[in-house]
Amino acid sequence: MSKTGKTMAEKILTERCGRDVEPGDIVVSPVDIVFAHDGTMPLAIQQMESELGTRRVFDPSKVISICDHASPSPSEQVSNVHIFMRKFAQDNGMQFYENGDGICHQLIAEKFASPWKVIVGADSHSCTHGALGAFATGMGSTDVGAIMAYGKTWFRVPESFRFDITGKLPTHVTSKDVFLYIVGEITADGATYMSMELVGDTVRDMSVESRLTMCNMAIEAGGKLGMCEADGKVKEFLRQNGREGEFKPLFPDNDATYANELAVDASALEPMIAAPHRVDNVKPVSEFPGIELDQVCIGSCTNGRIEDLRIAAKVLKGKKAAKNTRLVIYPASRSVLLQAIREGLIETLVAAGASIGPPGCGFCIGRTIALGDGEKVLSTQNRNFKGRMGNNKSEIYLSGVETAAVSAIKGKITDPREAL
Repeated sequence: MSKTGKTMAEKILTERCGRDVEPGDIVVSPVDIVFAHDGTMPLAIQQMESELGTRRVFDPSKVISICDHASPSPSEQVSNVHIFMRKFAQDNGMQFYENGDGICHQLIAEKFASPWKVIVGADSHSCTHGALGAFATGMGSTDVGAIMAYGKTWFRVPESFRFDITGKLPTHVTSKDVFLYIVGEITADGATYMSMELVGDTVRDMSVESRLTMCNMAIEAGGKLGMCEADGKVKEFLRQNGREGEFKPLFPDNDATYANELAVDASALEPMIAAPHRVDNVKPVSEFPGIELDQVCIGSCTNGRIEDLRIAAKVLKGKKAAKNTRLVIYPASRSVLLQAIREGLIETLVAAGASIGPPGCGFCIGRTIALGDGEKVLSTQNRNFKGRMGNNKSEIYLSGVETAAVSAIKGKITDPREAL
């Protein structure tokens, strides 16, 4: 006999599959949105053609193609990939986002993601959209190609890991610090193939943008999903993006069963740093005194939203990045960049010495901007693996935006609690 109480992930698959589901069940679910970018879409198209014998997508309104990973194109090879993607999108009459429109995860959050949807992206950080109450996950290009053709896929219903995050966040501590703390506690495989359900009064107090940051990083702890409740803040986010009609509340049942649980006292947290070369190599910023930085990067699908640029501009206003430290900032989407221009944030950031990149992945994967041998960078992205930013002889440290901005001014990793 099935249990009554369900987690958020179980509720969504139960509804979308039309039958009661439990962890471990193998199910076939319709997919509401499937997307891929210039690093994964070409292979998905090739799989459709060679393995499935078709170039037609199941529903052009539900298949999204985005140029973001190497944008603008840095080479003729990439330009030809973009041409290949454009032609496929034109042939299918499907939605295509160009160089400079933004990062796939930000665009999906702004334009498509909503509660109770099943969303699959050909990118591991597709778990981002669980912040809006979606069952959102990443898959490889082969699986995504099949979804593009048939509009459905199979899942093993994941077990769920509940993170009860309570207490008021201290000044200078953000949702990025919360998740870095969590991955440091449970390690990079502590939630493998699980739905990481992030609940509690701390999360309810967070903006949707802050929740997107946490869910984005669920894969860094092995999670299949990162999920937050779909509450009034999600409804308001959808309203601001012209999609209030897509709102439907989502909460876990009080008697839901979890495979594991972790209580986090947010009021006791500090600004955190993930040191090279693992995301779970996490310690408080106070344990990294004086590490000099060649570059500071603010942006990515983790921390490139308007909330993040406001934080950076507030810290940097009237100040300058250190002489020997490059400051690079990439807004997550065109709409974020436009809003930042309207608010005067871009002027503040440029005056502080920042180089502003076009909306896209930019520095995060090292396709259009890379590090030199032996260089050290502090970045707000989600991964610090060796070679992640284009050079396996460099070192990547991860932090939240405020820590990054303060460190850019000082030219070394700096505790914002001491500098602000």
